[in-house]
Amino acid sequence: MSETIKALHKEAAKCADEIKKYRSIHVVSHIDADGLTSAGIICTALQRGGFEYTTRFVKQLDEKALDAIADENHSIVIFTDLGSGMCEQIKSRGIHAVISDHHQPQGSHQFHLNPHLFGANGSYELSGSGTTYLLASALGKNQDLSSLAIVGAVGDMQHLKMGQLVGVNREILEDGVRGNILQFKKDLTLFGKQTRPIYKLMQYSSDPYLPGLTGSEEACIEFLHSLNISLSQDEHWRRWIDLEISEKQKIVSGLIQYCLKSGMPSYKIERLIGEVYILLGEKEGTEMRDASEFSTLLNATARYDHAEIGLAVCMGNREEAYEGARKLLAEHRQNLVNGLIYVKEKGVIQLENIQYFDAGSEIKETIVGIIAGMSSTLVENRNLPIIAFAKAEGGTKVSARGTQDLIRRGVNLSEAMSIVSAEVGGVGGGHDIAAGATIPDGKKEEFARKLDLFIGEQLRRKTHSKQRDQPSEVCSEKLN
Repeated sequence: MSETIKALHKEAAKCADEIKKYRSIHVVSHIDADGLTSAGIICTALQRGGFEYTTRFVKQLDEKALDAIADENHSIVIFTDLGSGMCEQIKSRGIHAVISDHHQPQGSHQFHLNPHLFGANGSYELSGSGTTYLLASALGKNQDLSSLAIVGAVGDMQHLKMGQLVGVNREILEDGVRGNILQFKKDLTLFGKQTRPIYKLMQYSSDPYLPGLTGSEEACIEFLHSLNISLSQDEHWRRWIDLEISEKQKIVSGLIQYCLKSGMPSYKIERLIGEVYILLGEKEGTEMRDASEFSTLLNATARYDHAEIGLAVCMGNREEAYEGARKLLAEHRQNLVNGLIYVKEKGVIQLENIQYFDAGSEIKETIVGIIAGMSSTLVENRNLPIIAFAKAEGGTKVSARGTQDLIRRGVNLSEAMSIVSAEVGGVGGGHDIAAGATIPDGKKEEFARKLDLFIGEQLRRKTHSKQRDQPSEVCSEKLN
């Protein structure tokens, strides 16, 4: 990995030297948490360096978006968290660009910072924000921006494959720890420890799915009562951060015993405990304190056409922008609930190797992928990838979500979505566990049929070896 990091730093320095030749920069980034943190990192670095910059956020970097960028005739464009799949199209339009991305490259480009080009995997060893952090580090002293890189990596689910951040992500994490900016520790991995009532952590847990608890508020409250855990204090719901260490240990032990009795394999139970990432400069009890919650806050901005609010939060605005983001987050959560109700009422269509639902215009295309991931709590068969369709401008948006179990069995959604979408005249890609595509209207049935066959072939290619359950030391580790 040391040689990989050296090579990445060398390429980052080359890209930074090219950027320094210009005083006015145009930044183009993606609308998810990794894209927003990438933009926050590079814009902060440019601001500190005295550069002028403008920004643009896109749902997908396609031909239309590139045409608009080319027409504006910028002296130089920095693409963050996108661009690697459009190298040839960027060159063909004469766009002078630096690409800072982590998706699978297609074609070549002179100034191209991407982990895949230097022996690292962009799905779990380095995120778009992490790549951009390396670029920002080459532009100046920007160690404090390591916190945003970790938020982006967690938002991109890069910590899930190994149960912790690894590879170049790990190096960036250690940068932040050395600067007293970040902290990591073993803790409960369920979402919402800073802001949610404790029973909500279990109620909304989807990976791992907690049989009998996930989806049932009443069962979660009853479970905590059985452990003699007080749910409220001074007329306020208690959060995970409000509990004593002994109470946390009691809940974790209780959850492990509950899951064992439910017949859950130990490798799934292990996911209850993992590495979590704390931003030490942020106020405790806010969404920004925890990397996972911070990433969700950001998703609630750009996905609702308010990328400027998410960018402002990334760049330190804790007043108007933060309040705006929180309002959008409340709307986002309600939309997720409404989306889940829609899926529950309409159900999913199950094929041999996939299951899917078509949201049409009922679910916003920018959040249908999130709902697809959350839908694992509703479907009977959690051993199949969930595919979601939604109406989008100029076609149909497709989002695919898998699990670590499916990845172990050989599923690679990035490969599947890229190849199958091209077969029906669309474009797609992403990561092995989460991917997306845009396909022409009227191609849904053909796409679903072809994708089902392709996923089936992936599963057959994988050597069938039974997952052996081994006792895990992770679950017995004390919480920090």
